Amino acid sequence: MLMRALPLNEVTPRDKVIPLRAQAVAARRIASKNLLEGSRELVIEHQGNEYHLRLTRNDKLILTK
Repeated sequence: MLMRALPLNEVTPRDKVIPLRAQAVAARRIASKNLLEGSRELVIEHQGNEYHLRLTRNDKLILTK
């Protein structure tokens, strides 16, 4: 059986495989109206801190600590 050595810069099919952990996972989408449920402010607890998601008069969202 004959074998040939591949040059270092030649791409083999194995090199084209992207490991599962490196593939991007699509971010979840949630409508702001579903988060706020009719209120203008939502408090999010994260690692012992409180974050406030507020809906402004101009219908913009602001997240503050």
